[in-house]
Amino acid sequence: MNTELDILAASILIVDDQETNISLLKQMLQETGYTDISFTMDPQGVCALHREHNYDLILLDLQMPGMDGFEVIAELKSDNPGKYLPVLVITAHPDHKLQALQTGAKDFISKPFDLVEVKTRIHNMLEVCLLYKTLENYSKELEQTVQERTQAVLKANELLLAEIQERKEGDASLQRALTEIKDLKDRLQAENIYLRKEVAGQYNRGELIGQSDILAEVFSQIQQVAPMQATVLLLGETGTGKGVVARAIHSNSLRKNRPLITVNCTTLPTNLIESELFGREKGAFTGADARQMGRFELADGGTIFLDEIGEMPLDLQSKLLRVLQDGEFERLGSSRTLKVDVRIIAATNRNLEEEVRQGRFRKDLFYRLNVFPITCPPLRQRKEDIPLLVQHFVEKFNKKMGKKIETLSKATLSTLQQYSWPGNVRELESIIERAVITSQGTTLQVLGRFDMAETTEVLSGDQLKSLAEMEHDHILHVLGQTGWLIDGKNGAALILGLNPSTLRARMRKSGILRQYK
Repeated sequence: MNTELDILAASILIVDDQETNISLLKQMLQETGYTDISFTMDPQGVCALHREHNYDLILLDLQMPGMDGFEVIAELKSDNPGKYLPVLVITAHPDHKLQALQTGAKDFISKPFDLVEVKTRIHNMLEVCLLYKTLENYSKELEQTVQERTQAVLKANELLLAEIQERKEGDASLQRALTEIKDLKDRLQAENIYLRKEVAGQYNRGELIGQSDILAEVFSQIQQVAPMQATVLLLGETGTGKGVVARAIHSNSLRKNRPLITVNCTTLPTNLIESELFGREKGAFTGADARQMGRFELADGGTIFLDEIGEMPLDLQSKLLRVLQDGEFERLGSSRTLKVDVRIIAATNRNLEEEVRQGRFRKDLFYRLNVFPITCPPLRQRKEDIPLLVQHFVEKFNKKMGKKIETLSKATLSTLQQYSWPGNVRELESIIERAVITSQGTTLQVLGRFDMAETTEVLSGDQLKSLAEMEHDHILHVLGQTGWLIDGKNGAALILGLNPSTLRARMRKSGILRQYK
């Protein structure tokens, strides 16, 4: 691994036609501790300079007369075929960022400069660039080792071939030597491929199941944002897999070797949310008999996933905004400011824009969270994924319960695909788990524990209902079936694929009260 001293000693070339930009970047880099800084205002000479000095990082402005940054990138790629291109572009145009990344740049800096962002992106970029250089050097060393070993063995082979004329026993020694060469080459090649994959961080869909077009768009967005440090806002109904998407983003980010800390804002008591998030000192409040680290401290260097962010109390939203902006907070009962480096992924099933209009959510916090929104589609919009999901859950619960369910009738599959799935994937998982438990033999039998008539009937005119009304009616229907039992194996929460606390929150929101006959 490269040390901090290696990073600060890296060679950096600034390419810009504006002296003020060059001076600002050079001063900032020198103040940070970088020692090997060069610059040029002539974009046409960048390739020649790079051939001569092999820079660790090139800071490239896109808007330059005579030859713009995109042409410089193209020339660098042509001059360095198959090699990693250590280019970080500088642009004030949002549309140019994606174009530059598609052209071959590895990251970007926005104008006007945010010095904290510039320092962070340059540092992160240099870490990756130096890893690639280390890998290239390691590959050269491996190739040299192979050549040296090959030459040595070839010389040994010549001696052995001469001895074979006198002794046939030398044939066995020669065969062992040739086998050793092959094993060494194969091992070195495998190590080389493994190291390249480690550096490249190849993307893996992991727990995300499906092949529909709408889910493919989610996969694409995950690939785009995972390597970045940007805040992500996951939108979608309960049970659509927002937590799975959050884990996929983290596991494919540069923070994957650091923790992913999950906080469900609906399950934490209101009076404890602040201490859970930011920690507390001993004696901060009654019952606080010991110091406790908060979730943000635990996530330092990694990612924190704030699930159901729309449920966060308004008075805590300002503290969260401060962490987003400055990475600073204080433990409850302490005046000492703590700093953390945490990437935030938030999720909600609420319409935050409407919450802002109603005064229940801070506008500035919404804008900070909504940097890169990803909408997790409801299951009813990707019903072609239901067969794959059913197969996945059947295999999962077969293994868990020691069952051997192998088949599913077309009629049952059709029934599952016709249902509207208000509880989404979580509801489907619950129903398949129950079906695996109750099925006899090797065929999956899904019992009629959910009302299909509502989903197959075509409504028109005054029969049309809003989504909120349909949710209200469906929850009321399931509660009636369970005798108003919410928790437990036969409770409404399990049938609906919801956490009991989430179901109670929705009941309060919809004004659902227990009905007595």
